[in-house]
Amino acid sequence: MVKESRSAYGLTDPKLLELLVCPLTKSPLRFDKERGELVSKAARLAYPIRDGIPIMLVSEARQIEDESPARPQP
Repeated sequence: MVKESRSAYGLTDPKLLELLVCPLTKSPLRFDKERGELVSKAARLAYPIRDGIPIMLVSEARQIEDESPARPQP
């Protein structure tokens, strides 16, 4: 678990999150408090937050795995 730090400060404000969108897809972002990053479900990317500043560069984003559970094979 990532310790809450000033790197995530202010990003729990819903009004601020409404202003930020994924630079690749222009879709809304979700704040992942545990990892301290902004997640774009549409692009399957997680953008880091460093020193309180969201790094909204695709080249700096982490690929995220599909969050849906795997379907059993017949």
